[in-house]
Amino acid sequence: MTTDRQDFRLLEAALDLTSNLHLRPALQNFVDQACRQTGARYGALSVLDNWGETSMFIQHGFSTGRAAQMGHPPVGLGLIGEIPTEGSLIVNDVAHSDHSPVPLPPGHPRIENFLGVPVLVHEQVYGRLYLTDKFGGFDQTDVEIVTALASAAGVAVENAELYAEARNRERWIAASQNLTTTMLEGADEEEALALIAHSVREVSEADTALIVLPSVGDAWAGEIADGYHSERLVGVVFPPEGRAMSVLHEGTGMIVDSLARAQTMRVPELSEFGPALYAPLRTRGKSIGVLILLRRQGRSEFGSSDLPLAESLASQATLALELASARHAEDVANLLDERDRIGRDLHDFAIQQLFAAGMQLDATKQKVAGGELTREEIISSLDDSLASVDEAVRQIRAIVHNLRERDQNVGVVERIRREASLARNFLGFAPSLVISLDGQAINAVEDREETMTEQAEGRVDDDLSDDVVAVVREGLSNIARHAHATAARVTVEIEGHEETGTLTVAIADDGTGIDPDRTRNSGLGNLAARARRHGGTFEFHPGINGLGTEIAWRAPLAKP
Repeated sequence: MTTDRQDFRLLEAALDLTSNLHLRPALQNFVDQACRQTGARYGALSVLDNWGETSMFIQHGFSTGRAAQMGHPPVGLGLIGEIPTEGSLIVNDVAHSDHSPVPLPPGHPRIENFLGVPVLVHEQVYGRLYLTDKFGGFDQTDVEIVTALASAAGVAVENAELYAEARNRERWIAASQNLTTTMLEGADEEEALALIAHSVREVSEADTALIVLPSVGDAWAGEIADGYHSERLVGVVFPPEGRAMSVLHEGTGMIVDSLARAQTMRVPELSEFGPALYAPLRTRGKSIGVLILLRRQGRSEFGSSDLPLAESLASQATLALELASARHAEDVANLLDERDRIGRDLHDFAIQQLFAAGMQLDATKQKVAGGELTREEIISSLDDSLASVDEAVRQIRAIVHNLRERDQNVGVVERIRREASLARNFLGFAPSLVISLDGQAINAVEDREETMTEQAEGRVDDDLSDDVVAVVREGLSNIARHAHATAARVTVEIEGHEETGTLTVAIADDGTGIDPDRTRNSGLGNLAARARRHGGTFEFHPGINGLGTEIAWRAPLAKP
């Protein structure tokens, strides 16, 4: 039995244990106190996962370097595996006992005696504590001490988990607020989803975040990925009977303790990961995608509190999609309104003027044929007609000038982004867009994006800007009309300065390619003519993954 002095020391140790709100330090303190209170030379705690394997191993009695070299013994074998779920196990002569020996790692000293107890949290076995090599062996007093410390450790674990959940919830709320603010500032659909994937991965401490969205036909595929092996997951198609589709159709998330150990794995690219969390992206009662968070094998599982937080933040993704769609619809509506206005101006002014000039010329022709006009009258009539044509040209120029005035503060970078955004309406998907300056993507470094944009626009004059925008518009329009593509890529590269630099536009797709029997390619002819006007070049090659077509339009920054 324990003495009063031992009881006091034990109470102090228990209070010390429960005062620590951080999990690993609390557990290390538990193992240290157990060895100190019992006089054991060595001690270790194996924290178990849902599979009964070690998720955390904490030891006392070895230096950090030596412990790292030895690793830890298999906790499910030998005496360690025989520690009961209730009570304790004492073996004071391990070498001559009937118990199975502990398979020790290289460099681990031989075990003389052994005391093992379970550590319970929420009435479940959280881990196994074992102590070894006490001079004179272990007795019932040691069991009472360790059992009391194990109870205090269970409380410390609960406190640490509650504290971690509170801190975790704060991080999720902060991330949600940041995402909402960013999206309200006007991020487009792809930027918003990429930001969501990155933010959720960081706040959940996942290694990888993947957003699954509708793909070609009835298929669903990974469209946005962030983190470890993200490049391997983009484009991966998810089968209709898999976990992701179950979450999508049922509208309820799930936690998987280990994908690597899963009995059924229909997406091989996910088999290298351990813990996973699936959350549906829902809007107005309908699932439009799935957010998947992944951790590498050996890492801790996602907690039950992570799922509702992830589902809540996933709703921000649907908000991003709705906001982006609304902005896109507004852009399209504005574009259509602008086209209507241009059409009205052309019809009411320039076309009517040209029509009047045409009628005047036709009347003159009839009179000349009938010999009704003198030479002076013919010249006068032609002068009037030419004046009408000049007036029509003036009106057309005024319309074009007004268009530029309305957009005078918008540079070539923003104009190209607008073209790519509006192209979604007739392509049926969003083309990827990369604009780079001297080999670096303009949006690659957030705090330099504005400066790089100004530098890029300072190197491209208005005349070249107009043609670059026209090339992007024509290239994407050709893909929509002829390519039957499922993906398109626009790359604009600005290299060097005004005197010696070049601007290159590459537009690629994965469609059917240019028909060799097609004899009329007015769109390509227009692109080539625009290149020649600037002293540049125009050519085309095979497109994405050898499919479709890639056009390459290049012009010097200096005026020819």
